[in-house]
Amino acid sequence: MACLFIAEVSSNHDRDLDRAFAFIDKAAEIGCDAVKFQLFKIDEMFAPEILAKSAKHRARKEWELPVSFLGPIAQRCRERAVQFICTPFYLKAVAELSPHVDAFKVASYELMWDALLEACAKTGKPVILSCGMATLPEVHHAAGVLRRSGAKDVTLLHTVSAYPTPIEEANLAAMKTIAEATGFPCGWSDHTVSPGVILRAVGRWQAPMVEFHLDLDRNGAEYAAGHCWLPEQMAPVIAMVRDGERADGDGLKRALPSELADRDWRADPADGLRPLKHIRRTYRGEAA
Repeated sequence: MACLFIAEVSSNHDRDLDRAFAFIDKAAEIGCDAVKFQLFKIDEMFAPEILAKSAKHRARKEWELPVSFLGPIAQRCRERAVQFICTPFYLKAVAELSPHVDAFKVASYELMWDALLEACAKTGKPVILSCGMATLPEVHHAAGVLRRSGAKDVTLLHTVSAYPTPIEEANLAAMKTIAEATGFPCGWSDHTVSPGVILRAVGRWQAPMVEFHLDLDRNGAEYAAGHCWLPEQMAPVIAMVRDGERADGDGLKRALPSELADRDWRADPADGLRPLKHIRRTYRGEAA
């Protein structure tokens, strides 16, 4: 099964629609299957006492994605044949996104918010849930909320909510633990910016989905934190995964077209010499 790659734009769009389009175009160019944005309002994300005292949190208002961008972003995604996924961070955002998105993504920080999980599930659209910072009982509870609320297509993402994530803390083996505990497939949401981690998640742990943070030019609002990939870093990783997927085949053991010509040049079972005797006879001028 092919791994679905999601390019997470996060707040690197700088509230510029043309830049948002550029992310979609570049994600399609490097082989991604989907592009993800975030829809939040700072006043509905943080408690008022936090905003009153924290200029850092108030400044994130400049990272908000305008709701007016949703239609144009969805159209550009359709034109580039990539899915449009978005994370709602307030309840009304689910209804605002529903006409436009192919799937909802719930962030790790909102994993315990049952009402948001229920709202996403009840749209009937696929739901992706990141599980950073969570304990297994918390993940199991959230998965149960999605299931009881009617979600039919659910993918969980193991992740570590550290930006960037130390490679030795990636704990990719937790993907199997989460999948077995919940009955839902589990992929990987990356903050390591390590090709080896991505390839291990797909090759060893069979991640059905990989999400990664993308920036175009080192100028995005989140790039300096160190968890964002550049297109030229991710493109060869996706290409390697796609090459591996092409090599899977159908599992039937048989001689394949590229090796048919060599079958007669195997050692003959009668004397252990190559090629088979009927080929040797043609070299002696005898009929095969």
